[in-house]
Amino acid sequence: MKTINPADLKPNEFYRFIIGTIGPRPIAFASTIDANGLVNLSPFSFFNIVGYNPPTLIFAPTINRHGHKKHTLLNLEEVGEVVINIVNYAMVEQMSLASAEFERGINEFEKAGFTAIPSDRVRPPRIAESPAAFECVVKQIVPTGDGPGSGNIIICEVVMGHFHDTIFDSTGAVDPHQLDLIGRMGGDWYCRAQGDALFEVGRPQTGIGVDNIPAAIRNSAILSGNDLGKLGSFPALPDPEEVNAYRASGALNELFDEARNGCQYLPDLLHLRAKQLLAEGNVKDAWLTLLTSQL
Repeated sequence: MKTINPADLKPNEFYRFIIGTIGPRPIAFASTIDANGLVNLSPFSFFNIVGYNPPTLIFAPTINRHGHKKHTLLNLEEVGEVVINIVNYAMVEQMSLASAEFERGINEFEKAGFTAIPSDRVRPPRIAESPAAFECVVKQIVPTGDGPGSGNIIICEVVMGHFHDTIFDSTGAVDPHQLDLIGRMGGDWYCRAQGDALFEVGRPQTGIGVDNIPAAIRNSAILSGNDLGKLGSFPALPDPEEVNAYRASGALNELFDEARNGCQYLPDLLHLRAKQLLAEGNVKDAWLTLLTSQL
C-alpha cells in the first residue's frame, strides 16, 4: 500500500494519482458564448449531477498550467448560460479535437466538425450530434483556489433538456446500450459503457448484513466480497425447516455423491454451487445451499 500526503508532493504530481484512480468520470461538453456572442465548446471531466429538484449540475474548469482561466470560465463570467452536451462513443475523437488549446474566439464547433443548433432557453447553441443536452443557467461560481490546477465549480440549473429518440428502450427508459456513454480515466485512457462493461446491481435492501453471515461462510476462500454483499442483502436467514426441505428435495444430491465418491470436500462443493447460484441471481437457493453445510 502506497500512502501519500499531498503536502509531500507538488500539486501536479499528486494530481496524477487522483486523476488515475477517480474514474471513470462523466464528461460535460460545455458550449458557452462570450459577451460578443462568440462560441466556445470544451469538454470537462470534473462533472456530475448534484440534485434533481431543481435539476442541478456542476462542472469545474481548472486554472491552466500557465495560471490562466480557461475560455469557458471567462465566457461564463460574462454570460452565465451554458449547454452541457453529453458525449457518447460516436463523438469521442471529435470531442478530443475540441479540447485542443485553440485561441479564444475560435469556434470549436467548426474545428471539431459538430453541428450547432439553437437552444430554446439559453444563448449558447447545443450539439445536434449529442444524445442528450441540458440547457443551463449558472447560479454560482465557486473558486477552490487561485493557482494552476485549482478549480472553479460551476453550479448550474437545468432549464431545458433534449434527448434523442434513439436512446430510449420500448418502455421509455433510457437504454445505456443505446446511449453508449464514454468516461474519462487517467492519462490518455477512456472507457466505454457498452457490452460486458454494463451490468446491473439490485437496489439495496435492509438485509441481514455481512456481519451476521455465519463465520464459516463469511470467511470462505471461494466466495468473493461481491458474493458476501449479495448474501448480506437477503432479508433473513432461511429457517432450518427450509434448509432441510431443500436438502430433501434432491437439489444437492449430485454434490453429496461427488463428495462421497470423489473424496471432494463437501463444504467447498456447496460454496462453489452457491457462488454459481449467486451469479445467476438466485440468492435464496444460494443461502439454502450454504446452510446445508451448517447442518
